[in-house]
Amino acid sequence: MPVRVVIVPGNGAGNVQQCNFYGWLHRKLHCPPAVVCALRNMPDPVRASEKAWIPFMRNDLECAEDTIIVGHSSGAAAAMRFCESYKVAGIVLVSAYTSDMGDSLEAASGYFSRPWQWDTIRGNAGFIAQFGSTDDPFLPWSEQQAVADGLHAEVHKFDDRGHFQNTAQPELLAVLQQKLKQLLAAQNESSEAAAE
Repeated sequence: MPVRVVIVPGNGAGNVQQCNFYGWLHRKLHCPPAVVCALRNMPDPVRASEKAWIPFMRNDLECAEDTIIVGHSSGAAAAMRFCESYKVAGIVLVSAYTSDMGDSLEAASGYFSRPWQWDTIRGNAGFIAQFGSTDDPFLPWSEQQAVADGLHAEVHKFDDRGHFQNTAQPELLAVLQQKLKQLLAAQNESSEAAAE
């Protein structure tokens, strides 16, 4: 059974294949039959509403227990809320944050209307890795640190990546490749044990 990687973009991304690092990462990771990577334009892409995105992630992108969700910005908020209800193989959060920071569009998304269930998210995610940068023009480091503290995440902290909008993120790819290798090895061990 393949491991799924689902890339959930930030809001306002437009054509996600041509935006930020999403298309690059998709091309690097999509390697059937072992790894299947999904990247699709999201419904309600500007507001990124939780009511539209969480069902789309579950039903259309098929996020499930065999899935690593890579969430960027609003996609990171969606990944965290998704894990309050569903188990996944892991989440990789890029430019994650915990509040609407007084922005009306962020408030309208619905993600920040209630406290975060940190324990539940941790319990439902096989692993949690987080990428953040102290020079992010949209997110103060305190927001990103709050996510790291709440989730006890494996943090990859930079001071020169801004909001991670470059077209290539090699460190992100390296972490994902390591996690995929571990998951595929565990699958092989499980299959061999079942065959004995």
